[in-house]
Amino acid sequence: MRSLLVTGGAGFIGSNFVRYWRRQYPADRLTVVDALTYAASPDTVRELTADAGLNFVRGDIRDGELMRSLVTRHAVDTIVNFAAETHVDRSISGPGAFIETNVVGTHVLLQSALAAWASRGPAANGGRWRFHQVSTDEVYGSLGATEPAFTEVSPYRPSSPYAASKAAADHLVRAYHTTYGLDVTISNCSNNFGPHQFPEKLIPLMLVNALQGKPLPVYGDGENVRDWLYVEDHCRGIDLVLSRGRAGETYNIGMNCEQRNIDLVHGLCRELDALFAREPELASRYPQAPAAAGRPTAGLIRFVPDRPGHDRRYALDTGRIRSELGLASGRAFPDDLARTIAWYVANSAWWESLQAP
Repeated sequence: MRSLLVTGGAGFIGSNFVRYWRRQYPADRLTVVDALTYAASPDTVRELTADAGLNFVRGDIRDGELMRSLVTRHAVDTIVNFAAETHVDRSISGPGAFIETNVVGTHVLLQSALAAWASRGPAANGGRWRFHQVSTDEVYGSLGATEPAFTEVSPYRPSSPYAASKAAADHLVRAYHTTYGLDVTISNCSNNFGPHQFPEKLIPLMLVNALQGKPLPVYGDGENVRDWLYVEDHCRGIDLVLSRGRAGETYNIGMNCEQRNIDLVHGLCRELDALFAREPELASRYPQAPAAAGRPTAGLIRFVPDRPGHDRRYALDTGRIRSELGLASGRAFPDDLARTIAWYVANSAWWESLQAP
């Protein structure tokens, strides 16, 4: 039995990881901590606090006293750090919060882990303490159209303050392994999507806007390419890294699913149109949606000025995690996209609560 501290556990990926872990390992002890910033859904928080199988704590990873207390009091042997500011646009307009949470917060968490574990004997889970840092493909920078995908040894070339803050955190995690011998792993993931994602990211933003009849803003020419990863597949990948990953190593997690942004948005529009055609009762729930009147949702697409430092293409080489740890391919991307669309259509109360002033 393991005892996990999951930071950022009320966010999109973190909360999906908590749900995944509770299903897979119900006997493990989970302590979930989150600062409950703007991106935390009230429904998710209620779900976490109502779960008798875990301890939920509202707190900030920059609070060293709290972090050390949680690691000690709950005999934590595994820390999974999801806590981060993640929205690139927000990092451009206000980079300070990203440095504070992503860099300073990660360092405080590393200090807390080292202080708590250095004075204790072998971990109860078989003798291993582990600090896992959840990172992003954005630390590698931008790829040209024909360049090979990023590997775990690709140089870091972050373009945005968000990516730079995550890169700095990754360097700190590696330094704590090299200097202090802390058992760490890092995973760099591609663009996640799925249920419970805050509607400022591309897929939920397009969905929520389409259902409300609002424009679908696409940056620049829409030719930017992203590698897409269903959030549950990401959780499976992290599980493998925690269970089998080698200390001090980095693992890229992705499903090798590159899509141009404009193609993704058009595909989403077509799927939404088909869903309304199959379920005509949706027209009364979402009367502002073009599909409610039989019009194509793609008519809402609007090209807007590109954002500064917008990386052109991301792609991950996932050979290491597949060959070393056995990560298998996920479901087909169209099926996961359809599943995600259906979730947002069926759970309007969830995203409407996040739009309330």
